[in-house]
Amino acid sequence: MQRSVLVLVIMSVIMLAFLPWIASDVMLQFAINTLLLATLAQSWNILGGFAGYVSFGNSVFYGLGTYGTAIAMAQFGLPFWVGLMLGALLAVICALIVGLPILRLRGPYFAIATLGLSGVMGAIVSNMDIAGANIGLILPLTRADPMFYELSLGLLVVTTVCVAWLSMSRFGMALIAIREDEDAAGTMGVNTTRYKVAALVLASLFTSIAGGIHAYWITFVDPASAFDPTLNVRMVIMAVFGGSGTVFGPVIGSFLLSTIYELLAFWISTAAALLFGVVIVLAVLFMPKGIADLALAKEPGWRYFLRNVREHRL
Repeated sequence: MQRSVLVLVIMSVIMLAFLPWIASDVMLQFAINTLLLATLAQSWNILGGFAGYVSFGNSVFYGLGTYGTAIAMAQFGLPFWVGLMLGALLAVICALIVGLPILRLRGPYFAIATLGLSGVMGAIVSNMDIAGANIGLILPLTRADPMFYELSLGLLVVTTVCVAWLSMSRFGMALIAIREDEDAAGTMGVNTTRYKVAALVLASLFTSIAGGIHAYWITFVDPASAFDPTLNVRMVIMAVFGGSGTVFGPVIGSFLLSTIYELLAFWISTAAALLFGVVIVLAVLFMPKGIADLALAKEPGWRYFLRNVREHRL
């Protein structure tokens, strides 16, 4: 079964790689946005899914990747690749600095602490002249959607491969042990702080690169969009909808929810957000472990849903 899944995934990636040659401009732009959101959800999955630390601060790393790229290109005239590396470096340094104190918190205290990070970082950047203050920065204009698509697809593949390695490695087993019982994991000799900080650094790396790609794609950044806390909410929703703590769950959840939202927005317009929320609520009620768990369930669909309602007292 694992071999069949691997073959199916490889074939899917090859097919997706040829999409720019057959898709319209609108479809290609939708695909780029979807791939970047899937990367964000997969990055959040490293700490939130495997370690069980629900973070609302990943948008900070996204914003740092965005601004690192924008400052390098708009203010210093450096190449895109240099800006991308600068943004990733800024995000990793930030993860190391803030990770040590906030990862000692647990549960809602950790979630609240990470939620405040976006606002703080946004306020700092909005007062920096080199970052364009509140006005933002305009990057060199480019029309290369196929390039951005291939970059986004490649980044998602690398992130997913990393998560797949994580699920089979000692590192991943340590994170799962922390998620199940952190005190017991510490008693067994797991350096919980070191593993959690490492997971945060890894998540910040992929998140910041996605931010850098998005910055050059739209050619404009400002504090409100770069450090938007609702973006982190979308990461969490997509990962949980697909199945957090799994390899392909966040990717599937991102693809499905992005498609559902676009269809609802096209057909229903103003009611799209409301119906999108209803879809999410129903999914959480009847599929608390996500689509990945539903796909592996042995009983028929309706029995699976009823069992979830009983087990989780919904």
